Amino acid sequence: MPILEVKNLSMHFGELAALEDINLAVEKGEILGLIGPNGAGKTTFFNCITGFLNATRGDIFYKEQNITRFGPHRVCKLGICRTFQIVQSFNEMTALENVMMGAFCRHHLTGDAREKAEEILKFTGLQDKKNQLAGGLTLADQKRIELARTIATEPDVVLLDEVMAGLNPTETEEAIGLIQKVHEKGLTIIVVEHVMEVIMKISHRIAVFDSGELIVDGPPEEVVQDERVIKAYLGEEYHAES
Repeated sequence: MPILEVKNLSMHFGELAALEDINLAVEKGEILGLIGPNGAGKTTFFNCITGFLNATRGDIFYKEQNITRFGPHRVCKLGICRTFQIVQSFNEMTALENVMMGAFCRHHLTGDAREKAEEILKFTGLQDKKNQLAGGLTLADQKRIELARTIATEPDVVLLDEVMAGLNPTETEEAIGLIQKVHEKGLTIIVVEHVMEVIMKISHRIAVFDSGELIVDGPPEEVVQDERVIKAYLGEEYHAES
């Protein structure tokens, strides 16, 4: 069985259909790339899965359990955690304290949470900055902290929402390497990203959203050749270059 599956998932805001009858399954250990133009419904999809929004219609299953109406805290405790498009650091807290906030999901004693956070900071290459305030760090490091805080919750599924937006080429390559390290720990990853070179490099499969609908789902090399994807998202120039 898939580790995560949505069936006929729809999210309406009044007459606006942000998502319409999405059917998508994610296998354990998979990296699923999620692409589409701005306003396609990608972040809304994340918000429904993680309990920040209650879907208008449809069901969300995690390890065969229906979690459609679960709140964010409950979803996180079950093993699904996410990052956000706009970095959500606690700016007046240190990098260590930020990651401890994630570790408290599983470790209720401060010492245990600190130990887990130290371990994650080392894993993500942030141990030398653990005592610096998050608000004073670079965007790349703040995004790394957010990812560190996410995996400190010890999830099985991680949803990454544009974790490479705003990064320069060197920082992007470092972020790709870190995502691959996270995947090697056995985590299932769904990643939203606009840079096709990144998505093609890290994804086992790509799902394409357009106007709230899932229009294509398949291997990267097939998706980028699909006429519907070229028309909705990539453009003829990308098709010619590929």
